[in-house]
Amino acid sequence: QVQLVESGGGSVQAGGSLRLSCAASGRTFSISAMGWFRQAPGKEREFVARIRYSDRNAYYADSAKGRFSISRDNAKNTVYLQMNDLKPEDTAVYYCAADRTTIPRNVGYDYWGQGTQVTVSS
Repeated sequence: QVQLVESGGGSVQAGGSLRLSCAASGRTFSISAMGWFRQAPGKEREFVARIRYSDRNAYYADSAKGRFSISRDNAKNTVYLQMNDLKPEDTAVYYCAADRTTIPRNVGYDYWGQGTQVTVSS
């Protein structure tokens, strides 16, 4: 099993920045990639970003490109999501997830964190 704990959420005004963290523990050797997702009230959960462990290859949802950056600290078993130029439509609960496959995908992740709230006011 893998346990994931997110942190770093909060409230910020439009144009501001936040950095989310996701600390992994347990059988972390089984993780091949990590992703960030979000779910706004009344909406389905959507993919935000993904990073592959082997080569740090990252890709993003169109809504995140140019504003968000996903990165990883191997020593800390932690993945980050740096979010800049935040907009009210970025308001959501943000979840990190771990994937045991290296195949780039937006669904089917194996482990999930509990989520952290991000609120962006105009």
